[in-house]
Amino acid sequence: MPPSALDVSAACAGRQVHSKALPECRRRIRRFQTLFTGKNREHAVIELDGAMGEGGGQVLRSALTLAVLTGKPFRLVNIRATRPRPGLGYQHLAAVRAAAEISGARLEGDRIGSQSLHFVAGAARPGCYRFDIGTAGATGLVLQTVLLPLALARGASDLTITGGTHVPWSPCYHYLDWHWRPLLARAGIALDLELRRAGFYPRGGGEIHASLSGDSRPQVIELSRRGRLQRVRGLSAVAELPEAIGERQRRRALRSLRHLSVDVDIQVRTLPAASPGTLLLLLAECEQGQACFSALGARGKPAERVADEATDGLLAFLAGDGAVDPWIADQLLLPLAVAKGRSWMRTSEVTGHLLTNAAVIRRFLPITMTIDGAIGSAASVQIEPGAT
Repeated sequence: MPPSALDVSAACAGRQVHSKALPECRRRIRRFQTLFTGKNREHAVIELDGAMGEGGGQVLRSALTLAVLTGKPFRLVNIRATRPRPGLGYQHLAAVRAAAEISGARLEGDRIGSQSLHFVAGAARPGCYRFDIGTAGATGLVLQTVLLPLALARGASDLTITGGTHVPWSPCYHYLDWHWRPLLARAGIALDLELRRAGFYPRGGGEIHASLSGDSRPQVIELSRRGRLQRVRGLSAVAELPEAIGERQRRRALRSLRHLSVDVDIQVRTLPAASPGTLLLLLAECEQGQACFSALGARGKPAERVADEATDGLLAFLAGDGAVDPWIADQLLLPLAVAKGRSWMRTSEVTGHLLTNAAVIRRFLPITMTIDGAIGSAASVQIEPGAT
């Protein structure tokens, strides 16, 4: 816990203070008086309920990013209230402490299982950082929490994050590298990604590295139409398992996609890893839009089922009119919310994460954001920063 204003006042009063030091003592008193009472960088505390929307970690991660970007402090209660194990898990705690480290934030409630958090951030400080989740928690979600503030900061940053790189319910490393990173570049945010070691659930142990030049200027993008399908690229990967499993995944996927009138190229690769696992990832590249679908192996799960999950998702996308897949629509909201101008996306499906992310962004930024569809349906998403 940080010292209270009373502690600081007593420390100043308890010794003879030179007159030249009095302004500094008064400044310290004012700082601690305002730090946890709702005034930081002239902003009132934003009160957030973690049970809103999808009720998971999305509220927390978006709030952390926006707090560092805007300097607006927040108080979050009911963290992950709808989950079987409510409160901060290891991945969520890693995201909290990562955001705090890059911004010199003051915080209360940063412990495993905590269902409330008070977070008061400073400005993002570029540099070299290393974050260890300690479990198979998703490295990509920690990266996404701190990426935007560091990308906009004036100075280069290098990030190393250890944990899970290919785990359920989160974007795997190759989704980020093949799909998210190129679309971020289109939006004016460039980064380099490297997989140093894969980490599959439940053991984790993976490591990713990200390099940012800083001083990015987010740009508007329009992804309202996807255009014609040009090609499908894929990766069938195995780690600490026979390559024959990857070959089976590839053959099944090629069979399911054989009717497409474009080239389908699926590589088989063995990944350096700390734990066993498999992956089948497919990227549909169209004239304007693109979409990515993946599936992970598990004990007792046939290779053919892994391939079917990925191909079913891709084919369902191509049967509709979406320009982007549901997950990238959610992940692009924050960068586009700080771009100068209006952006458009046509998502193949509205998700709870998309609506939750939009709701949190509206609490921090003066923005107009419209999503003209219900959960489960396709929708057009319009983002216009600086408007209310």
